[in-house]
Amino acid sequence: MQVKSKERVAKHGEVFTNLREVNAMLDLVQSQIESMDKTFLEPACGNGNFLAEILRRRMVVLNRKYGKSRFEYEAKAVEAVAHLYGIELLADNVNECRQRLLQVFEQHYLSAFRPSEHFPKIQAAIRHILQKNIVCGNALSYCNEDGCAILLTQWKFIGGGRVKRILFALETAVKKGGNTTKSDLLGDNGKPAAIIPHYHEFPPIHYLELAGANT
Repeated sequence: MQVKSKERVAKHGEVFTNLREVNAMLDLVQSQIESMDKTFLEPACGNGNFLAEILRRRMVVLNRKYGKSRFEYEAKAVEAVAHLYGIELLADNVNECRQRLLQVFEQHYLSAFRPSEHFPKIQAAIRHILQKNIVCGNALSYCNEDGCAILLTQWKFIGGGRVKRILFALETAVKKGGNTTKSDLLGDNGKPAAIIPHYHEFPPIHYLELAGANT
């Protein structure tokens, strides 16, 4: 385990998992990691040790499979990021996690392709998704830092680069049983958890236009 300070450990119980342990655990779910439409939810994500490594592994796969097809690569890369979620108590960790994930995407993208004229739009789309998916709050109480319900966005890729966004509450994503709609969010037992669409479903939008969306 690693720590930032004794004060943070005493106040928040904050410790970080070493990369060796991260890799050992993720090796057990490598097949899910390589499927870009499989979703991972880290309820205490810290500054992103697990999520950054998951994305790194995904980008390695994309570089190998789609390194000669920019169009397919970009769409799959956005999808790979969109299926990663993190909840974290401390705002500085949230910001650091988002930045780490963005850097992982950029490093692997730029190792495969030169920046295209719409590369800034892809970067903006990734930032937008990370703002929605990596949030500050308490996963045990399902509340954000303001005491309101933690809301997340489900990103459904429906072809042609279009994405349908469904807003839902974190509490419904981890609820078991009942009248639920199944998704690919992984529960504690490795099986799909349940999601109940919550509040609103937005019209489809191209992933390059996500950053300009009002939601």
